[in-house]
Amino acid sequence: MLDIKFVRENPKKVKENIQKKFQDEKLPLVDEVIELDQKIRELKMTGDNLRQERNATSDEIGTLFRDKKVDEANAKKQRVVEINNKLENIEKEESELSEQLKDKMMVIPNIIDDSVPIGKDDSENVEIEKFGEPFVRDYEIPYHADICEALNGLDKEASGRTSGNGFYYLTGDIARLHEATIAYARDFMINKGFTYCIPPFMIRSDVVTGVMSFAEMDAMMYKIEGEDLYLIGTSEHSMIGKFKGQIIDENELPIAMTSYSPCFRKEVGAHGLEERGLYRVHQFEKQEMVVLCKPEDAMDWYNKMWKFTVEFFRSLDVSVRTLECCSGDLADLKVKSCDVEAWSPRQQKYFEVGSCSTLGDAQARRLGIRMKTENGNQFLSTLNNTVIASPRSLIAIIESGYQSDGSIIIPKVLQPYMGGLEVIKAKK
Repeated sequence: MLDIKFVRENPKKVKENIQKKFQDEKLPLVDEVIELDQKIRELKMTGDNLRQERNATSDEIGTLFRDKKVDEANAKKQRVVEINNKLENIEKEESELSEQLKDKMMVIPNIIDDSVPIGKDDSENVEIEKFGEPFVRDYEIPYHADICEALNGLDKEASGRTSGNGFYYLTGDIARLHEATIAYARDFMINKGFTYCIPPFMIRSDVVTGVMSFAEMDAMMYKIEGEDLYLIGTSEHSMIGKFKGQIIDENELPIAMTSYSPCFRKEVGAHGLEERGLYRVHQFEKQEMVVLCKPEDAMDWYNKMWKFTVEFFRSLDVSVRTLECCSGDLADLKVKSCDVEAWSPRQQKYFEVGSCSTLGDAQARRLGIRMKTENGNQFLSTLNNTVIASPRSLIAIIESGYQSDGSIIIPKVLQPYMGGLEVIKAKK
């Protein structure tokens, strides 16, 4: 959410930013919030003047009673009653207009960074750099679900019976490989100086609306019936919410955390759900990075964080590339974002395995997270980045390590987490 003062002083820039995101239907909101803000400020001024008059009148009443001027005192008392009635109406109107202002401000997108390429959707995202060779095997690589089933590692038929489409059972060495990757991701980030955390997996609605836009919320979140609780779509939601309403001493910044959680998503949209595979599912597990820092340090952290993900996947012998998200592909709270995509030797193309974003002070402003400085309390910046989201990372490891005999080579860094196992082979 933007600062209303910024909108008031920079309406042209705010409108240009909306146009860059191809959300022209939101252009009228800028003039509407400025008009609402003007009305609210006028009401505040009127209210302040009335309160001053009331205080002065109250002082006069005491003096008049002491001087035995009862009639004049009673007339002044009547004026105080009139002022109180007016203030009650003003405060009610001010509260209603403030709520309208907040609702409209929550829909206006954050100002994107000047470096963000302009484009309508993800088809216009821009490749930044490749890491590792995008190789092609001289033998056929089956669909990842078929590989897992051949290794007795996946049962989608059973999950269909228990839970429906979009769920899965992982078993045996494939399940172990999945958990090994999560454990390695945890240790990888701890070694980078991040504090490990396991957050709540359900959060209240005021935290949800603090960390994401309404459109994202409707498309992603599962609500617990009869309670003000939502299943998290990523641990970033809980991790940022941890600091809701807090004032953090600037000397304690940056706060760098890595968190594990299961994630739950509706996955509403054009992509739908794969019936057989593990790429788009309702339930998965994730290791996340979350950073709270001073605004001037945000871009340095942004570049460090996506590089950590690249380094992580390269340590698994998975080739990746980074993709700059264009303006139309950025969620409304984001200032800048890039995706990390893994190479699929089966499809001979890249697919998304992670995303890094800096959100400026948008989440901090919505959740009331401030830093204490010599110049007073100020909103800080928040960033998040995927270390891994499995089973997508599992797909990348399986395809990259698939051998012509149907076995999978386990990356060396994961072998200690697999009890020293080097290869997953089909069990006869």
